[in-house]
Amino acid sequence: MAREKVYFVHESSYVDEGAEIGEGTKIWHFCHIMPGAKIGKNCTLGQNVNVGSRAVIGDGVKIQNNVSVYDDVIIEDDVFCGPSCVFTNVINPRSFVERKAEYKKTIVKKGASIGANATIVCGVTIGEYALIGAGSVVTKNVPAYALVYGNPAVVHGKIDMEGSKIDDKE
Repeated sequence: MAREKVYFVHESSYVDEGAEIGEGTKIWHFCHIMPGAKIGKNCTLGQNVNVGSRAVIGDGVKIQNNVSVYDDVIIEDDVFCGPSCVFTNVINPRSFVERKAEYKKTIVKKGASIGANATIVCGVTIGEYALIGAGSVVTKNVPAYALVYGNPAVVHGKIDMEGSKIDDKE
């Protein structure tokens, strides 16, 4: 007996055999979910999202349009990834040198938010409920509950679980 699909995939998207997708997840236009990718329950993937074979996405994650979640990126529960934010997976890429064995693990902890067009350099951990400002370039680990922005991103204060600033460092 065939198992009933309990998630939504727009007809323009591809979900490769072997991908795991949780109940209640919605995958919108022009997405590609690679074999082996793991996506939790009640997630929303906007238009043109790519999820790599070794990427892991927790429950309740919202990924906006034009985001690629590459191999070895781990996104925990309740994370928000803004439009066109970027994850990298190699420190020193060259088109003529294969470095797949050198991919670095990137972890986005529970409840964190990444603003539009932010770049997350591979190998970092973004702490629980941290907030990354739009357009920031994250080059090192971000503490839990930190508000960071800039290029490179630096801590500009602390925030609460709801994303409101709770101190003034500036």
